[in-house]
Amino acid sequence: MKTLLTFAATALLAVPLFAADDAKSDLQAGIKKLADKANYAWTATVKIDGGPAFRLGPTEGKTEKNGWTYTKSSFNDTPYETVSKGEKGALKRGDEWNTVEELESDDRAAWMAKRIKTFKAPAAEAEDLADKVKELQKDAAGVWSGPFTDEGAKALFVMGRRAGSAGPPDAKGSIKFWVKDGVLSKFEYTVQGTIKLPNSDEEAKVSRTGTVEIKEIGTTKVTLPEELKKKLS
Repeated sequence: MKTLLTFAATALLAVPLFAADDAKSDLQAGIKKLADKANYAWTATVKIDGGPAFRLGPTEGKTEKNGWTYTKSSFNDTPYETVSKGEKGALKRGDEWNTVEELESDDRAAWMAKRIKTFKAPAAEAEDLADKVKELQKDAAGVWSGPFTDEGAKALFVMGRRAGSAGPPDAKGSIKFWVKDGVLSKFEYTVQGTIKLPNSDEEAKVSRTGTVEIKEIGTTKVTLPEELKKKLS
């Protein structure tokens, strides 16, 4: 009888673990189906509360499998565009395109070259974010959600910052994923933490929410300007 009760208790404890594994597997399948598409576009927005005051415009992006990825956005109302493919890429500010090699030769722009070379389109970004989740759950509406691990939340604060940056010790956050017709269609994450303000001893609590919505699957095309093709060839 004791052995039977022990087995029953162990089985009950295992059910949530199997459910979590199934939820992650289902989500990973939806992410993979997006990654396998020939092309798609997306809109990404970032909302920041607290910390240094700057304005990030929405990002409009499109990508082709095994081809180029293009993004258009703005920083403090200054528009910029990027293209990337593996180690190749370029940035357009004003009327001029600069390749990653040209950016790397400028100490003030080298960090941007690194961002372009390591940029992840939504399918790859979603896969990376899912790996940072402590435990995924799927609700009745078919939405996957879960909290980030402590290290995962810290890593999201470091992303996009200069080398040597470290995530805040109190970083925390969570994420939601939406899948439509078996394919990832949207994800949204929020992270919070306390950071030290630049050139100051003061600290500020910062909250950042990023939302990515997938669109135009199968009907997107990335076309590079002729002058840029020459620079990248």
